[in-house]
Amino acid sequence: MRARSAAILLIALTATAIALVVGRRAFAPREASVEVDHTVFPVRGIDISAHNGNVDFGRVLRDSIDFVYIKATEGATWRDAMFERNYRAARDAGLAVGIYHFFRFDVPGWRQSVNIIGLIGDRHLDLPVAIDVEEWGNPSEFTTDEIIADLRSLVELLRQNGREPIIYTNKNGYYRFVRGHFDDVALWICSFTSPALAERGRWTIWQHSHVGRVDGISGDVDLCTFNSPGHGDYAEWLRANPAIARPIR
Repeated sequence: MRARSAAILLIALTATAIALVVGRRAFAPREASVEVDHTVFPVRGIDISAHNGNVDFGRVLRDSIDFVYIKATEGATWRDAMFERNYRAARDAGLAVGIYHFFRFDVPGWRQSVNIIGLIGDRHLDLPVAIDVEEWGNPSEFTTDEIIADLRSLVELLRQNGREPIIYTNKNGYYRFVRGHFDDVALWICSFTSPALAERGRWTIWQHSHVGRVDGISGDVDLCTFNSPGHGDYAEWLRANPAIARPIR
């Protein structure tokens, strides 16, 4: 009887230990970063918003950062409080500059286009206008078809106004909203795996870290790199973005 009880206890303890290990792995936070090989992907970038505080873009450039995406707008009316300062300072420092807009599921695409286009005005941008499409921070009651329809309206209106877009999203957003619907729009993928996406040639920019460190910025910053048929080399970057009048390093 004692032997049977001991065996049952041992089985129970083993099962508990296995459950704890599995649970820890399942619920442990994933590292929001992956290292990239900069001999393969030498073109480096960041994206920032007001939450990054006062950025010293001169120091950012000297820390081998080539481009910056700056948060500009969200929804129909919201504009980032630091946009004007960040835009001027980044351009003065000599970085290639792009802007991004957070896409709201509960605001018609045409209204969001008015906000973006109104803010851009006649400003020079080196990079495509990024549309940030993600489920996080958005209401959940809208259908995929409704979201795609408004996103399509925004993409078309940007193009009609001479601004080529790029869609930023994570893997879930890519498979839900982008693949098969916006295959003619450049992709900026957020991914913490390598390769960034199974479709190696599909993405143009890869956001590979939320916890990067760059001189001139206090705290964590998002890190990105450029992809191309030439495997992301700097000459290819300049050919893809002819408005960037900077020497090849």
